[in-house]
Amino acid sequence: MSTGMTGTIIVLVATTLTAQETTPSTPVLRGDAASGRALVESNKCLDCHRVGDAGSRLGPDLSDVGARRTADRLLRALVAPDDEVLPENRFVRVSTKEGTTVTGKLLNQDAFSIQLMNSDQLLKTYLKSALRDFAIVQKGLMPSYEGSLSAQQVTDVVSYLSTLKGGMGAKGAMSAMSAMGAMGAMSAMGARSATSAKGASSAEGATGSRILAAEREPHNWLTYSGTYASQRYSLLKDITRDNVKDLSLKWVWRPKYLDKMESTPLVVDGVLYTVQNSEVVALDAATGRSYWTFRYRVPPESNAYVMVVKGLAFADDRLFWATYDGHLIAIDAKTGAALWNKTILDWKQGLQLNVAPLVVKDKVILGPATNEFGTNCWIAAYDVRTGSEVWRFKTVPEPGEKGNDTWPGDSWKHGGAPIWVTGSYDPATNLTFWGTGNPNPGWNGGPRNPGDNLYADSVVALDADTGKLKWHYQFTPNDEFDWDSVQVPVLADLDWNGKPRKVMLWANRNGFAYVLDRTTGEFLLGKAFVKQNWNLGFDNGRPVKDPKIKPTPEGTRVEPGTQGGTNWYSPSFSPRTGLLYVSVWDNYSAISRYAEVAPWEEGKKYTGRAPAGPGGGAAGRTPVGYRTEDEGYGAVRAIDPKTGEKKWDFKMVDYTESGVLTTASDLLFAGGREGHFFALDARTGELLWKTNLGGTVANGPITFAADGKQYVAVAAEGALYVFGLGH
Repeated sequence: MSTGMTGTIIVLVATTLTAQETTPSTPVLRGDAASGRALVESNKCLDCHRVGDAGSRLGPDLSDVGARRTADRLLRALVAPDDEVLPENRFVRVSTKEGTTVTGKLLNQDAFSIQLMNSDQLLKTYLKSALRDFAIVQKGLMPSYEGSLSAQQVTDVVSYLSTLKGGMGAKGAMSAMSAMGAMGAMSAMGARSATSAKGASSAEGATGSRILAAEREPHNWLTYSGTYASQRYSLLKDITRDNVKDLSLKWVWRPKYLDKMESTPLVVDGVLYTVQNSEVVALDAATGRSYWTFRYRVPPESNAYVMVVKGLAFADDRLFWATYDGHLIAIDAKTGAALWNKTILDWKQGLQLNVAPLVVKDKVILGPATNEFGTNCWIAAYDVRTGSEVWRFKTVPEPGEKGNDTWPGDSWKHGGAPIWVTGSYDPATNLTFWGTGNPNPGWNGGPRNPGDNLYADSVVALDADTGKLKWHYQFTPNDEFDWDSVQVPVLADLDWNGKPRKVMLWANRNGFAYVLDRTTGEFLLGKAFVKQNWNLGFDNGRPVKDPKIKPTPEGTRVEPGTQGGTNWYSPSFSPRTGLLYVSVWDNYSAISRYAEVAPWEEGKKYTGRAPAGPGGGAAGRTPVGYRTEDEGYGAVRAIDPKTGEKKWDFKMVDYTESGVLTTASDLLFAGGREGHFFALDARTGELLWKTNLGGTVANGPITFAADGKQYVAVAAEGALYVFGLGH
């Protein structure tokens, strides 16, 4: 801190004391907290420290230092800072062979590399083989200020710091980097100005313009589906048809949790962020080395099915994690510290969160799933800075609301209509599009028959500022086959009947591929992309159901089966080829059996499912190793969205849960349950490269660039694998 009168520099830092270290508080020092605040805020304290949203992350966060430190220990930190330096607050100096010296906050190291935060608050990795030398600084970088400031100035500063009580209240804890850590880190780092310390690094500013212009920085992957259009198409093209055969494994991240990994990573300026079960990590995108880990223990008893998380959202300087047990947590992307932690639902009421949120402007948008517990769901927007709810759209309308009349009697009270896959956003119309899941009860309609059951199995177009419904389209009215319509809305601009048209492409679980006008919701095309027997055609966009295909006591074969022709697996659209690529289950069916629906009971599944019996559900299904193609297969399928026609297939014996990625070099990456991860020619489907990862590929592959090199990342079973060219 530089006082205008003396020119002296003081930097204030903090520590966390254990109960054993805490001593009885001395009398509160008399000082002027307002004067102390002026000294802190008008000078260089914030070059190293942070108070609220202001300042730097290089030194420990002071936002709640008054709650963690007594006044006498704050004073001690100013006059004897070296007594307060804990290992997690050490700095490191590295000197490159080119002669550049960098001093930064030490985050991690191993035999081959050092991870640090530099003076611009960027997370960086230095290979030790590329360094001339390096040294860990075990003492603080600031001198004692006993006698350098007047006693009154020190007292004023201590008085101000004592007022900082925080109040974030997050339950999370960090490992590799503790922004709540010990006092005694560093002083202002030479050439850095107060402006640069307070300003945003290149990883900040994603709210609004950065994600809107994601195509300008294809080296990053800023949101779940890559861009707001959700095409999962990358402009990167260093990996080509000719050299893709030279891909090799570069690094692996294996969390301590063994659950199937469905999360799509994010990459921001050389840092890869991902989540699994109860932890979020920041990894160096080129080497996989950890910068920090944020942990929040998700109670295992909240797991109603499979504890999977689809991913994170990113905006400005923070990440957003929707936890399975109903918390929405904002995490500092540089330090891994929880900024706020909001409980937005009660998992004991049959709700859970596994969706990757979507950030639009200053809002983070998401909704819950119910996993057949008959709890009504919603889509809501929360303020990115505070976590306060801004708006909410109910996916099951209540009495007096449009659509409630599609639920007979009181059946709307337990209608479900969950959210569990991320939506899209069109900045031209300010509409955000989300797919909704099946109505409850799920397999026999019971009390909700014969209604359409809005807005289940639909896409809803909402005003991103207000949450008001602009239009909807229902793919499967009165669904009794569990055909959630939570697939990713793919936005594209096509030449349609000789005129440009802003459309939405949607390969649905019910086995049909749709094209809708994304501005108005007008139905343009619906065509089966897998074998189906339930739909006789369309009447002004509404499906005409075959009356014979319904649950019966003896059992009715329905195609596609319960898992659908596709499911939550992310599709891809390539503007270069003009094709939509979908992971499909074909020649796949199930037996729908009638059952009386028991009344809804809190805490119990509300499925309407018939008892298992001969030929029911999966009974009698041929094991994969003996299956013929007529008995079912998985494939990556290329579809012409203008006609709905199949252009090519890459077939697998087993089914697939993999997302699809395409690139500007006309490559396609995908995988499947067989454990293979492969690259295809996006124009022809020709196999160009493959590897076996030993487990189900169930996430959406991404591509990114770090240090000028292109990489491809994919998860298989419980690990994340990253591939690149060369050795």
